[in-house]
Amino acid sequence: MALILHNTLTRRREQFKPENPERVTMYVCGPTVYNFAHIGNARPPVVFDVLARLLRRTYQLVYVRNVTDVDDKINAAAEDEGIGINELTNRYLDAYHDDMTLLGVLPPDIEPKVTEHIPEIISLIERLIKSGYAYVAEGHVLFSVTSFGSYGMLSGRDQEELIAGARVEIAPYKKNPADFVLWKPSHKDGVGWDSSWGYGRPGWHVECSAMVEAHLGNTIDIHGGGLDLVFPHHENETAQSTCAHEGETYCRYWVHNGLINIESEKMSKSLGNVLLVKDLLMQAPGEVVRLGLLTAHYRQPLDWSSAVLEDAHQKLDRMYGALREAGITGAQLDQPNIPPPLKVVEALEDDLNSPKALAEIFHLAREINRETDEKKREELAEAMRSGGWLLGLLQADPESWFIKARSSDLLDEDAINILIKSRESARKSGDYSEADRIRDELGSSGVIIEDSASGTRWRRTR
Repeated sequence: MALILHNTLTRRREQFKPENPERVTMYVCGPTVYNFAHIGNARPPVVFDVLARLLRRTYQLVYVRNVTDVDDKINAAAEDEGIGINELTNRYLDAYHDDMTLLGVLPPDIEPKVTEHIPEIISLIERLIKSGYAYVAEGHVLFSVTSFGSYGMLSGRDQEELIAGARVEIAPYKKNPADFVLWKPSHKDGVGWDSSWGYGRPGWHVECSAMVEAHLGNTIDIHGGGLDLVFPHHENETAQSTCAHEGETYCRYWVHNGLINIESEKMSKSLGNVLLVKDLLMQAPGEVVRLGLLTAHYRQPLDWSSAVLEDAHQKLDRMYGALREAGITGAQLDQPNIPPPLKVVEALEDDLNSPKALAEIFHLAREINRETDEKKREELAEAMRSGGWLLGLLQADPESWFIKARSSDLLDEDAINILIKSRESARKSGDYSEADRIRDELGSSGVIIEDSASGTRWRRTR
């Protein structure tokens, strides 16, 4: 089956056909690093990590995910703390990388920063001015929306309606209220760079266009990001890049993930329901959070609640339990050599249908548990693990999965093993009431005992 993706530009599902199969290009809008990442920020990197893993099975992929390290919010946060923007952005970029690593997100091939591409940004703006698509006004450089007849095509909005709706942003230096900023002036002691229009800093939209051009070329295969970026960010990217490249197509497939609600409400600071990834990672392993993000189709909204984590944890327990029963040991650090199950691949090639792919993996877990032939059971487990890799799951050591503490207030591994040895001694001496008491004590601490012919094993339930 060929890869099918829903293209936001055409509003339909399309077979993916790269412009150059020897060099497939994908760009995803990355973090603006002025604070810790929240759960909504985590969905795009997880979704497009799955897509990157899938694409690499067939193509040579160049995957770029940018970092916005200059922004008015960044400037304000740095000023509040009395530090430079580099110190602030490096702190939060390190935290972002830590979060993504724990979520199993593989690093992109290239991770460009805005501050490292100011010359490219200025060059792109100069070309837009020269070709009549942009103009200088009171230290600002603005893109003229009416100069690009296809403006609004990506978001499906009528240009006249967009212009009328932009009147709330009217400024005296704009020729048209919908025109957007490519460059804005900075105070002489503020964050900025010299340009022929004066000391200033880039607008948000032009940054991505310049970094795409610098690392991937004029036309890219896939551009990803959250649904909230379709307008105005990606609409403006399309306009300025198309005009800067004399009408060349900017992006062939636009792929957008749905947004996350918290307990059926929009996540916002005003509601006090912003869930930081680092806090969720204190509640559950990163793999649990990742599975929670993949339980809904990427294009659909995801309603996040405490039940999502609990359900994801239970599902991973069942899957790792099947791997352990099949005798799988050790962590899988690299991509497995065994091909993933065809049905898992087909599910993901069907517009990244992760719920269907997960259902296929659960089916394999059930087959493993029913299979009595040891060799066949191991083969099924290896196939299951290979399918899990495409989703960024099931790569930990199965035994370690069950013995790692899920909460800081639970018994540690040494204490558990001491109690298990005491229980074994009680059983041998015929003191079954003491053995039952120890079992109950462990159970109250979230530890389940499993007696078998090969000895006693244990696993955590929380």
